[in-house]
Amino acid sequence: MTTDLNTLLTALYVKIDDEIGGTRCMGRPPLLSDSELVCLAVAQALLGYHSESRWLRYANKHLTGMFPYLPQRAGYNKRLRSTLGLVKRMIRELAMDSDFWFDNLWITDSTPVPCRMSRPTVQRSNLAGWAGYGYCASHSRFFWGLRLYLVCTPTGMPIMWALANPKIGEREVLAAMLEVDADLVADREGIVLISDKGFASKPFEKALAGQGIELLRPSRKRERQRYGEPVLKKVRQLIESVNDTLKGQLDLEQHGARTIEGVAVRVAQRVLALAAAIWHNNKTGATVPRSLIAYDH
Repeated sequence: MTTDLNTLLTALYVKIDDEIGGTRCMGRPPLLSDSELVCLAVAQALLGYHSESRWLRYANKHLTGMFPYLPQRAGYNKRLRSTLGLVKRMIRELAMDSDFWFDNLWITDSTPVPCRMSRPTVQRSNLAGWAGYGYCASHSRFFWGLRLYLVCTPTGMPIMWALANPKIGEREVLAAMLEVDADLVADREGIVLISDKGFASKPFEKALAGQGIELLRPSRKRERQRYGEPVLKKVRQLIESVNDTLKGQLDLEQHGARTIEGVAVRVAQRVLALAAAIWHNNKTGATVPRSLIAYDH
């Protein structure tokens, strides 16, 4: 493990411990604290171990100095699913503790999170009823699973995120995300939200305007060129690059989860790893805020 990753995990541990300090439940404290568990999960995502068994074998050999106690695979999986709330909370806390939190230019998009491939497996899956069939136009493929909706800054810092059935409309999911975080939107002025054509709708744009959000998107066929469209292509590439980081470097599609709780926490684990790297790069003055190169080996 590199010195940079060691430094990141140490800083993240202190941050998490400060956030949850004094909130330990009654009874004997666990041998692996929640702060250590979340740091262990972030290291797993950054180092590219999507198999928990392989990851724990690696950790037992190389990381016992940082994590004196490591649970078995079943215990690690159970503990990780139980800390979903903390993982989601820390994504927001890291964003708020960075300079990028004050950026009012947001970018949004959705990307597939496949959960199964074979039809018999799909029929027996515990995800039935939540996951569904969808189509990814970017890669011209059908998939069975979920969609990850991400609202982030141009640097890639996550502001909001959600998982949804691919059959639910993109505008409907984004509207629900903004409704859940209504206080966050209300506290800001002049939010500019950049999206693709999938979010095109006059009623939707009117609803966003009522919340103080200006939507910038490419024009559809037979539609006049919209305001700001010439610069949208370069900015739109940023969200594609963020999705590529989640899929290429953080193995978003290799989560291997079989349950609702498992998918949720493993996706959150990767979003937290991305947020932690951007947060640490911002604190240390790194040239490229979203670079994971220093932490992936």
